Amino acid sequence: MQLTQGLHRAVQTSPDAVATVCGDRRRTFREHADRVARLAAALHDLGVREGDRVAILSLNSDRYAEYLLAVPWAGAVVNPVNIRWSPAEIVYSLRDSGTTVLLVDDAFAPLVPTLTDQVESLVAVVHCGDGVLPGGLLSYEELLAAHEPVDDARRSGDDLAGIFYTGGTTGFPKGVMLSHANLVTSAMGAMASGELVRRGSVLLHAAPMFHLADLAAWTSQVLQGGTHVTVPFFEPTAVLDAIERHGVTDMLLVPTMIQILVDHPAVGDHDLSSLQRLLYGGSVISTGVLERTLATLPGVRLTQAYGMTELSPVATLLLPDEHEGRRLSSGGRAALHSEVRILDADDRPVPTGTVGEICVRGGHVMQGYWNKPEETRAALRGGWMHTGDGGYVDEDGFVYVVDRIKDMIVTGGENVYSAEVESALSKHPSVAQVAVIGLPDERYGEKVHAYVVAAPGTAPDPDELQTHARGLIAGYKVPRSFTLVDALPMSGAGKILKRELRAQAAQEVTA
Repeated sequence: MQLTQGLHRAVQTSPDAVATVCGDRRRTFREHADRVARLAAALHDLGVREGDRVAILSLNSDRYAEYLLAVPWAGAVVNPVNIRWSPAEIVYSLRDSGTTVLLVDDAFAPLVPTLTDQVESLVAVVHCGDGVLPGGLLSYEELLAAHEPVDDARRSGDDLAGIFYTGGTTGFPKGVMLSHANLVTSAMGAMASGELVRRGSVLLHAAPMFHLADLAAWTSQVLQGGTHVTVPFFEPTAVLDAIERHGVTDMLLVPTMIQILVDHPAVGDHDLSSLQRLLYGGSVISTGVLERTLATLPGVRLTQAYGMTELSPVATLLLPDEHEGRRLSSGGRAALHSEVRILDADDRPVPTGTVGEICVRGGHVMQGYWNKPEETRAALRGGWMHTGDGGYVDEDGFVYVVDRIKDMIVTGGENVYSAEVESALSKHPSVAQVAVIGLPDERYGEKVHAYVVAAPGTAPDPDELQTHARGLIAGYKVPRSFTLVDALPMSGAGKILKRELRAQAAQEVTA
């Protein structure tokens, strides 16, 4: 199969059904396919050939959805750029991938002079926004109007579909190579659970479309032939309005977005009755946030997907009927297309309940890292994708993610997993967000330290937080110190950037 297959089917079975909604624009599948084929023709005219990389730097829109189909339709490879990156990181990804054509919207058009000056491989930049056409850029709509549709190149199987650069939470990004088979396998395996999008679904894209979490939902919806609704970026009022206005049935959010949404004062003022399913993933969700979500959206079926870009991205699923008791802290069980093992430092399986590295294999595992053969061999050794996440599997096959291996805190010879501490603290009513790291300590080697964002109208007291935590976790796991902050540093995918917190802490120590 290939990414464009669902579009061909939708044109055949429901050509006049709504394919995309963006603001006041609504386009049918017939119109969507015509525009995709015209954009593919324009890319050919710009010199794009089979296997060339075509990038996009844009907020969410219907044109983003057209790009994701037009590039493979033209026989090329997508390269969605992280919108939260610095110009230097963007330049790195474009140069590293050898991108030849770049699409930019209004928000990122001012960066074009810097990019064209530093990325030698770029031959054309296309403006895909709604504002005035900047000088030197090609008009997206004029290109479509000037070209007749071309046939689908029908790249499929092991053909490279995209290079997806990691979010850079641990250093400079790596380009993850995913094939059509990788992406379709992950989407089909997740859909087989029966808890992802279904026929007639209306999917809201509020999470950034450059990220594999949202792209996985997009792929499933394309294969299903459902409607895509886009908002430029996550903003709680816009999300609530879109659900009510367009009858959204399905949505994907990362945990930080869920927290902001369910805690928003206007959440009770909107008719959210159309919403049936909420898929979440991208990072660990705290038990406190999950419990508030279940209370705020009692009729919505929640599914958690654990995975990573290298897994296209789904590895495990925690299904709605499994959202109870101890399993609320689980990432679920291996999805139907996935196999999961917990291995020790010597790549040997560990006993049930023992913490080790979560490793995954299956048809959804990446082809490798672009231009990085050594890193590829290290990650895929023994035929398993080594995720870098520490975790364990219980007797029923549920996978529990305890921490990134590098984030584990060793204090007084005891291992402390930050996710467990964060989950405990998140249940205190004065805690809106929390991140836990290890700081150097002369006596214990490391001490547990928490960065806390206060809930509105509260003033968290460290002594009270310690007392609260001691009632839920062992004493050595309780943070010995706290820092109150207005906000936590976040990646474009909504993950907390703990490396920035460590750097901040190091600066405070040396200051």
